[in-house]
Amino acid sequence: MVKNNNELIMIPKIEKYIEYMLTVLLKLPRTEKFSIGTEIKTSMYEMLKNVLLASKIDKNKRLQIYNIVDSHIYYQRICIRILYNHKWIDEKKYKYSNELLSEIGKILGGLIKSLGVKKYA
Repeated sequence: MVKNNNELIMIPKIEKYIEYMLTVLLKLPRTEKFSIGTEIKTSMYEMLKNVLLASKIDKNKRLQIYNIVDSHIYYQRICIRILYNHKWIDEKKYKYSNELLSEIGKILGGLIKSLGVKKYA
């Protein structure tokens, strides 16, 4: 099975995002580290698992997995916005984490487009 080059590009991007976010989450207040921090970590790892799964399954079944990954990206954006709104992270961390997520989202959009279907079909 030939892997799409974008899948190979996306995996290190997700790793970079996870590494960055782990350093951010470690600096959260203790109560938040174990609530919203755990939520974000779980979502990040699920996103990575799903991308790895999508690279291993038949092309016809990938759209459903990609939509799950897309929902994790959207969920994490909301969580990061909450962190910023409560001033648990500064504007620099907020913007950079969103840039990293945006890069992943653009690659994901390209993968979905390569399947020949609309994103939310």
